[in-house]
Amino acid sequence: MNELPIITLKRIQHRKGNQIGMFFTYNDALIKVARTDLKATWSQTLNCWYILNNPKNLKQIFSAFKGFATIDSSALPFKKAIPITTKTSLKSTSLKPPKINIEVPKDFVLFMKRRRYSENTIKIYCSFLKGFMAYIDPKSLSAVSLNDIVRYQDYLVNRKKVAVSTQNQAINALKCYYENIAGWDKFTYTISRPRKEKQLPKVISESDVLRMIRICDNLKHKFIISMLYAAGLRMSELLNLRKQDILIEKNIIFVRSGKGKKDRTTLLAEHLKPMLYQYLKSYKPNYWLFEGPNRSKYSSSSVNSIIKTMSKRAGITQNVSAHMLRHSFATHLLEQGLDLRYIQQLLGHGSSKTTEIYTHVSSKALANIKSPLDTFLNTQSTDLKLINNSADI
Repeated sequence: MNELPIITLKRIQHRKGNQIGMFFTYNDALIKVARTDLKATWSQTLNCWYILNNPKNLKQIFSAFKGFATIDSSALPFKKAIPITTKTSLKSTSLKPPKINIEVPKDFVLFMKRRRYSENTIKIYCSFLKGFMAYIDPKSLSAVSLNDIVRYQDYLVNRKKVAVSTQNQAINALKCYYENIAGWDKFTYTISRPRKEKQLPKVISESDVLRMIRICDNLKHKFIISMLYAAGLRMSELLNLRKQDILIEKNIIFVRSGKGKKDRTTLLAEHLKPMLYQYLKSYKPNYWLFEGPNRSKYSSSSVNSIIKTMSKRAGITQNVSAHMLRHSFATHLLEQGLDLRYIQQLLGHGSSKTTEIYTHVSSKALANIKSPLDTFLNTQSTDLKLINNSADI
């Protein structure tokens, strides 16, 4: 396994105040803790998360990241700072903190790499297995019974209050290990799955999207929001775009290794071409279409921050996300009358049933449906006022 990451704390002057800056390499779990538990703010300028500099907040930082990472507070001026020897191990989920000496079996990691699992999937599965190992400690993985796994699910659901998707990911990680490494049979038949939540995709209107784009005064940020919506891209697909994937003359964007490692093409909006030319001229990306510091791939946290900021400035009360822009793309195409089969192809859905969910979201489609009462009364000569007058009966 890779070495544990370190969060370095520094005193910074920002927003007219003394702040504690938290500097660490990109990590979804650490970002979630900083944003959700500490209510920290991201600084694009300083490239760090920060909160007000005081002993109480310093103590909260150590408490919030306990079980997540190693904290280095040596750069802080507090006389009674918490010593650096308080070192804890990393986890990238909200599971029981793994101990520092727990390591995922190397053959499990090698198996996933041979099967060409994505880096993100490997990271998530390792994290869940590590959390499970911490839960069953001192029992080993080979000594585990099905009852242990059931009790672990109870722990996640009743104690940790995890979401359905998180519970499913934990099951997937254990299934992958025990079926492929430990040689168990029929894992999925003996471990019950949580019932799926039937939630409709959340969307925003065309005018809301346009307002977000227009209000954005940064060319790169404006282009990112425009691409997510106009092409219906997933976050990972946007960040993996290369310059050569934009086929300007054909009005096509080539999406490489989308979800399920499937290639596909999607739309390049005609009205985006002037913005594209201006962006390429101003930022001169080298390899990735959207690049961060040192020509590295742009980060998802930066994109999320852009969307959150612009949606607030646009006066949108909903919690807008990158995926909501993708949902809006599909819904608006459906409302324009585009066949579901083409929308399925543009989105890269493997099944038409996945795309059909947007028929339940389209408000325009529902508005065009007439109630059977309206249809019947429109064919009658009865004075409708008589019915309207009886509304208070």
